[in-house]
Amino acid sequence: MRSSNPVMSSLTENSSRQNSGYEDVSTRPMTVDDVVTKTGITLGVIIVAAAINFALGMLVSPGIAMALTLVGGIGGFITVLVASFGKKWGSAAVTLIYAVFEGLFVGGFSLMFSNVNFQGEGGMAIIGQAIVGTIGVFIGMLIVYKTGAVKVTPKFTKILFGLIAGVAVMALVNFLGAIFFDFNPLRDGGPIAIIFSLVCIVLGALSFLTDFDQADRMIRAGAPAKNAWGVALGLAVTLVWLYTEILRLLSYFQRD
Repeated sequence: MRSSNPVMSSLTENSSRQNSGYEDVSTRPMTVDDVVTKTGITLGVIIVAAAINFALGMLVSPGIAMALTLVGGIGGFITVLVASFGKKWGSAAVTLIYAVFEGLFVGGFSLMFSNVNFQGEGGMAIIGQAIVGTIGVFIGMLIVYKTGAVKVTPKFTKILFGLIAGVAVMALVNFLGAIFFDFNPLRDGGPIAIIFSLVCIVLGALSFLTDFDQADRMIRAGAPAKNAWGVALGLAVTLVWLYTEILRLLSYFQRD
């Protein structure tokens, strides 16, 4: 079964080849502890890089921080493409490089909201709310998956993948429209933008279910331990997407 997350899909395909004899199947199999450890390291690197860029913007130069944010966004996107289509499954280097890039992006993205007042409330407050909200959604979806409240079936995965692909295309069209025609309905804070962010948050939350399912399948199939780095990358991609959408949505609701 493919995941809605391209990184996790690549890992699953590679894991199948490894278990078919194309790789050394004597490699130590992946465990839950491997996934937890590698994911924790990846998120730790993202947090440190984000804190550095955020502090740089607050204390030194917002311009430099925004430049690093752009570098981080582009670099993170390219790294995910390399991991998904460049056969770099389970590469610790690729995952940690992504974490650095994405940390720079997250720090700069958060910086844009830090000095804005929302109905008398400082931007730092909604940043904290977005972090808590992201953690809450992650834990909530983990509980949903563990209890079996929502079954991850091939049909569910295909539908979710199609919806995420559609959202990605809409976001790209909106981005190009904002640059060339000053037309930005999906990100201008209006009713359409609020609905779009809500849809993204729901899809991001549901993506955790397919991420958990793919990780669970790889563990039960005895995939090599190094693939835990790929699982960590897939989870980090979803977490970052969810955080940015929650932060954006909160800013819409709390504008003066």
